[in-house]
Amino acid sequence: MPPLRLILAAALMLAPLLGALALLVRHGEIAPGLAIGGALLALAGAVLTLRFYYLDVRAVADCVTQLAEDPDAAPPPTAGSGPVRALTASVARLHRVMARRTEQVQAQLEANESIIEALHDPFVLVAFDRTVVRANQAARGLFGERILGRDLAASLRNPSVLEAVDAVLGGAASRNLEFSLPVPVERMFEVRVKPFQRRLPQPVAAAADRDDGEFPPPEPGSSKMVILTLHDITALRRSEQMRADFIANASHELRTPLSSLLGFIETLRGPAREDLDAHERFLSIMHDQASRMARLVNDLLSLSRIELDEHMPPAGTVDVLDRLDSVMASLELKAASRRIRLTLEAPDGLPPVIGDEDQLTQVFQNLVSNAIKYTREGTDVTIAVSVADGTVVGFAGMVPLPGRGGRGHPMVAVAVRDQGDGIARTHLPRLTERFYRVDAARSRAMGGTGLGLAIVKHILNRHRGRLTIESEVGVGSTFTVYLPVAESAEASIPARRQA
Repeated sequence: MPPLRLILAAALMLAPLLGALALLVRHGEIAPGLAIGGALLALAGAVLTLRFYYLDVRAVADCVTQLAEDPDAAPPPTAGSGPVRALTASVARLHRVMARRTEQVQAQLEANESIIEALHDPFVLVAFDRTVVRANQAARGLFGERILGRDLAASLRNPSVLEAVDAVLGGAASRNLEFSLPVPVERMFEVRVKPFQRRLPQPVAAAADRDDGEFPPPEPGSSKMVILTLHDITALRRSEQMRADFIANASHELRTPLSSLLGFIETLRGPAREDLDAHERFLSIMHDQASRMARLVNDLLSLSRIELDEHMPPAGTVDVLDRLDSVMASLELKAASRRIRLTLEAPDGLPPVIGDEDQLTQVFQNLVSNAIKYTREGTDVTIAVSVADGTVVGFAGMVPLPGRGGRGHPMVAVAVRDQGDGIARTHLPRLTERFYRVDAARSRAMGGTGLGLAIVKHILNRHRGRLTIESEVGVGSTFTVYLPVAESAEASIPARRQA
């Protein structure tokens, strides 16, 4: 039985004919029975015709529905007329073409996403209200995962950069500038702020009610956006500073040994030309001075290389006990010459730390070597290793460590204790400065260059660690290094043992 809506539609279509038949019956032009029969026959024909087209439309609708539910399915066979089957086939072909184009566009979008994510330089897209709507992996690593969906000022607190972003959003041309991020290690960036036009389907947030002066804030729903690209120029700036510092330090520190060498050479070529005893004595002094210059140049070059990579944290893992065993073995003869005993205290199952093996070896070498130099003869130098959280005792009390070594993050602490004369508290904050010496004459006599603790400080800065110094005059000093535990080993907190 045809649907009621088909009968109603047929009746509406035949309304003029039915009206004409009614007039003919009224004027006696046609018999009522014949008129009724003709009306019913016409209504039946109209219903059949409408039902035929209804089935055709329904077949097309079923085809479109099936293609929408399963894009990969073949178009269903239709029992409709020839034009309907042709229309169904055309819809299926159009669907396949659009599906291929959609796949191509999706592949291009995924490729663009991968390219942006793989960019070495941080990339940030900022909306009209200064909300960050996009940040690649480099940007999230620099500013944190929470940068997305927040005001740029919450992550990048640099007035010059924020002013440039507001200016470009307000209609200014692209801007380039340099700025620095001071923590955890100072890094220099060149930032390019460029306009980007795009109509967002929905604004990320309401426009901010702010007016920074020259450039008014954009209207809500504006298509204006900006792209920030940051290029790390820390290595370039450090290289420039390294050359300047090397020249300044070398010219200052090499002046004395060079003057001594020139004086001894003139003496040997003049008054002491025939004095063999003076030759032997002066040549020994000249050898010591030349060796000191070589050590100084090596330490300056080492420090420069460390400073050049200080902003790039290491990615490897290091076994602290293995490095300490190696350092103690290499310094055993030096300690024995002063009748000093090296003692290691370490826990069982000590977790590895994040670090560069060669640089951490240099840290331990410098600290243990200094302890051997300045402790009293016949005493002990103790290296105590422990696991602690991210809070250490500094000059101003309890100090949380920077970066991953924050409060609650496990750290490996390596404390080197000597039994020397100790250091007055007023000297402690300056011990890691270049060429700073508490007793310059004694340091030079022992072969020191004044750069050992500066090297330690910069290596620990790169490792996002910390150096603390405790000392008591007449008792001794303790230099403690804190290093972040590798993420894979954070769960284990070992018990202490006496080695």
